[in-house]
Formats: sequence, C-alpha cells, structure tokens
Amino acid sequence: MRDILGPIYLITDGSATAGGDIAGAVEKALRGGVRSVQLREKVLDAKRLLRLARELRALTNRYGARLIINDRADVALLSGADGVHLGQKGIAPVDARKMLGEKMLIGVSTHSVDEAVRARDGGADFITVGPVYHTPSKATYGAPIGAGMIREARAVVDIPAYAIGGIDKDNLKETVENGADGVAVISAILGSEDVEKSAREMIAAFRLTKEPI
Repeated sequence: MRDILGPIYLITDGSATAGGDIAGAVEKALRGGVRSVQLREKVLDAKRLLRLARELRALTNRYGARLIINDRADVALLSGADGVHLGQKGIAPVDARKMLGEKMLIGVSTHSVDEAVRARDGGADFITVGPVYHTPSKATYGAPIGAGMIREARAVVDIPAYAIGGIDKDNLKETVENGADGVAVISAILGSEDVEKSAREMIAAFRLTKEPI
C-alpha cells in the first residue's frame, strides 16, 4: 500500500510555526485535511518532547491521523505513536524494528539512491527523499538534489517515497510528476498565517496534479 501517510506529510518545527503554538497549529492543519504528522522538535528535552507527543497523539486520534516521532523510538513507544522517522545518523531501521515491533511504521530520511536502497533493505516502510529544493531546515544536508532524484529512487525501491525540502503549492507539481507518493512540508503550512487554508490548498494542489481533470 503506497498511500500510508496521505498526500501531505506535515513535519513540526517550533521555530517555523507562526505564533509558536505547535499543538494549536497542528490541529488547524488536521482540520485542513492533513492525515499524518511528524513530531520533530530537536530542541526539546525528553520530558517536554514526550508531553508534546502525547498531546499530539490525542489530537491525531481525534482526527483519524497518524503520528510519527522523529528519531526517538522510546518516545514513539511511550506516546502510543504510529511510528518513527529515522535520520542517517540515527539508529538503523532493523534495530528500530526490534524495539517497535512489526505493527509500527518506520521511515528513513534519504538523500541519494544508495541511501534509499539501504533504507528499503533495512526494513523501512517508507522514505523521505530530499532536500528537493533549498530550505533552511535541510541546509546541513548539502545542496538541493532536485526532483529528478525522486524518480531515480522510485525506479529501484518499491516502498512509498515522500519528497521533502522547500516544497510549497507552487513547486509541488514537479515532485508529483517525478513520482512522489506525497510531500513532506513544514513552513508551507505551519509558517502560514492561515494554517488550515494552506493545508487544504496543498492537498488540493497534490490531488489536481495526481488526478488532473
């Protein structure tokens, strides 16, 4: 099943959230139709991260949405999340599987075809591919790899691939045309003055590209 996270995969970032209210912004995005949220707040200590994870778990349950935790398999377990998303410097997906069991989702951040293959071979359920375009949150991973990398990764791996990095409603079309199963976004939604409206517009733009009239 390729559509495990929906067309728009929302990733949190308190520094990019207008007003700073992460849970409030996430709920607005959920009202706008988002059905998967990744909690990614690297500045929070474990106690505050778990508290926020549990708050978002309650919200996502209310809207029938998935909750993914960035890197922290322990927080994913304790909060009752649906899975974890691992970076290249984090624990290996095979080790995360031993901790989380077979039912929880495991995603892996990839930046090349080789990394995509290793993620698949390690048992990942899905990958993110990027950064497709320039974005401050992914600047440490080097220059943008371009939308073409999504097509290259999809040619060799058969798990869902989500484009990430600088994606908004204006450039989303290129990522979809290159085979992205969905797009992962932060500021395009959370940095908006109207989060709910931006979420609806992103979802509509994706569906229009995927299934043109």
